[in-house]
Amino acid sequence: MRIRKSEARDFEIMTRIYAHARQFMAENGNPNQWGPTKWPPEDLLLQDIREGSSYVCVDETDRVIGTFYFVQGRDVEPTYREITGGAWRDDSPYGVVHRIATDHSRHGIGAFCIRWAFEQCGHLRMDTHGDNIVMQHLLEKLGFVHCGTIFVHEDHDPRLAYEKSRGQETAAGR
Repeated sequence: MRIRKSEARDFEIMTRIYAHARQFMAENGNPNQWGPTKWPPEDLLLQDIREGSSYVCVDETDRVIGTFYFVQGRDVEPTYREITGGAWRDDSPYGVVHRIATDHSRHGIGAFCIRWAFEQCGHLRMDTHGDNIVMQHLLEKLGFVHCGTIFVHEDHDPRLAYEKSRGQETAAGR
């Protein structure tokens, strides 16, 4: 597997992967995160592609099997400025992964995408719906720490905020 920036030609398969992800989440106890709003909207996906912040995971035959949004920098996610019930552990510039989805054609696509993003920046923040047990387990398995709760603009449901940084790994290893 490898990661590349999404291109306009990927849009149709990306929308199919998101439809599959909504169905998968609903079948696994998480019908509210993306389902009611058919998140993410197509105009946002097209904007992500134009801005160069949309990525796809492709298999050995260059077939798109996953997709996600990734940006990095200082304070790149406005909804992360306020966190309740805890605190971010590292205030250095960070990367953010949003809208991650796979076609479930093989095991480990999501983990591969998240690991790739972490390698790009060494400090990653992510959030997920409280009902998204699958993502919570994946983030914990990958060494992310639950830091508190954030709120997004798309709905009123709180999101569990997670963080992983090389600085934390180094400190923990001492």
